[in-house]
Formats: sequence, structure tokens, C-alpha cells
Amino acid sequence: MLKDVFEEYAEDYDRWFDEHRDEYLGELARIHKVFPPPDTRSIEVGVGSGRFAAPLGITLGIEPSRALCRMARQRGIEVIRGNAETLPIRNKSCSSVLLVTVICFLEDPFPAFRELHRILIPWGFLVVGFIERGGQIHLNYLREIGKGRFLSRARFYSSDEVLTFLKGSGFHVTTVDSRAGFCVIAARK
Repeated sequence: MLKDVFEEYAEDYDRWFDEHRDEYLGELARIHKVFPPPDTRSIEVGVGSGRFAAPLGITLGIEPSRALCRMARQRGIEVIRGNAETLPIRNKSCSSVLLVTVICFLEDPFPAFRELHRILIPWGFLVVGFIERGGQIHLNYLREIGKGRFLSRARFYSSDEVLTFLKGSGFHVTTVDSRAGFCVIAARK
């Protein structure tokens, strides 16, 4: 089970951000460019260890892994245990949502995108960052020892497929930034 991998190897997962600092900071900068200034109703779904939420000023996250929840809390994030497909969040209660390298771990992304649409206020923002199928990052990760234990079970999507998920869930895409195999898409409800 994938969740068990994140429980057992949470430290390895988190260490990647230090070992690949330039790549991480580049992804963070691209997300920061399109993510609106967070407020108390901003949330990161699949917050992981808090590596994106904390520097962006997002103080609330959803995460299924207990080990990663602990790490995110150490970075000042309030974490609710949960899954993207069945979010424990009220309808129309979030102003903005961040989702980074999460869709590749979902059995079916459509329920998650419907949930994200449900929890956002009218005209709320969604920013999705993901590794593109067949892109350079995807190919590098498959060869990299250690990261493969996480990504070997991942299903990667093209930007066109993610655009289809978003539009099919009622989102209006405002920005697509696809470079070096990492894509950032901004959309509004």
C-alpha cells in the first residue's frame, strides 16, 4: 500500500527537498508566482511534510500519512488527516487550494478534483503542480535510487489530461506553466 511507503520512508521523502534544493526552490517559485496571497481559508491538500505550505504561508493542510503529518506540524502547519477524494472540509469554505505532486498517487483524480471544487468558494483558486508523464523529471526520478520507491507506484499524467480533469470538474483554467517536466496549472472555480 502506497500510504505505508510514506509512513516507513517519510524521512527519506523529506530529505529529497534538501538534496535537490535547486529543483525544489524552482518548483516553489513557479507555484508562488501563481498562488494568491494565502488567508485563513487557504489549504494544501496532500501537504506532505509541509515543504510547500510553510514557505507559501499556508497554515492548514490535509494529509493521509501520520509520519508526514508530524513533519508538517513541526513546520507550523495545522494538519487534518484525510484523503483528497473525500475531504473532511465543509462546502465552499476554502478561498484557495494547493495540490502539489498528489494526483500521481490517486487511484482516480476525478473524485479529488470534484472535492476540490466542492470546498472552494465561488471564484476560489486552485493551483496544481505535478510531474508530467514522459518529462525529464519523471525520467530522472525513475532512475534515481530512493525516490523510485515512491514514484514507482505513481501514475503520471500529461498536462492535457490534467486540463481535462479540471475542466470536467467545473474549473476554469487561467494559467499553464509547463517546463522541464514539471507543470503548474492555476484555475478558478
